[in-house]
Amino acid sequence: MVAMMGQMIALFTDFGAAGPYVGQTKAVLAARAPGVAVIDLMHDASAYHPKRAAYLLAALVAGLPAGAVILGVVDPDVGHAARRPVVVEVGGRFLVGPDNGLFAPLANQAARRGQAARWWLITWRPETSSATFHGRDLFAPVAAMLAEGAPPPGEMLDPTRTIGADWPDDLSEIVYVDGYGNAMTGIRADSLPPDAVLNVRGQTIAGATTFSDVPVGAAMWYRNAFDLVEIAINRGQAAAVLDLRPGTEVQAVAAA
Repeated sequence: MVAMMGQMIALFTDFGAAGPYVGQTKAVLAARAPGVAVIDLMHDASAYHPKRAAYLLAALVAGLPAGAVILGVVDPDVGHAARRPVVVEVGGRFLVGPDNGLFAPLANQAARRGQAARWWLITWRPETSSATFHGRDLFAPVAAMLAEGAPPPGEMLDPTRTIGADWPDDLSEIVYVDGYGNAMTGIRADSLPPDAVLNVRGQTIAGATTFSDVPVGAAMWYRNAFDLVEIAINRGQAAAVLDLRPGTEVQAVAAA
């Protein structure tokens, strides 16, 4: 079957770029969905922490076209009987991965906009599978099926009974630190007034539009390219200077 125009499979994992895991997953996708573009969204999502990763994933998915399939794997409970494999359809995009909250913020935010997500429990199983690498053996084949135009191979789920259905739209903590030392939060920039200030580790940080709006060495928060609140230092490493890491709490308050 020929893939639809503009269709792609986007990978979002905590596998890390080094090692065999990304390559093994891509090999399955290439074999099962030849001709479909495979895009690396990121492979250094917050390891073992699907909740932090989930708020970053929700922001990144917004830039993908309808028809895209997102293979999302941050799966510390891989192989556990209580962790369910799922497909989620939100805004014409399909997400494949574990029901551990990784897709919850995206689905919750869409529901509050009147775009209810649809969930399926994956009942298909491969002939053979590793107990610890469902990204390659279960989720990648299902992502390939969807990219080739097949329906989700499973049964419908009640969205209110999925992990994270009661999570808020924003997470007030650092969810990712990039190579520049900039610290992304799980807070949507649209949720804050322009004059809001952040309290982080006892320090107060005001907002700016871009780095050069503040002196060299000064801290700021700004709307990043993914519409999340991000903390940076002009020509400096905010994570090192301000002691920020994934999980650091961030409090937003209105300016006096």
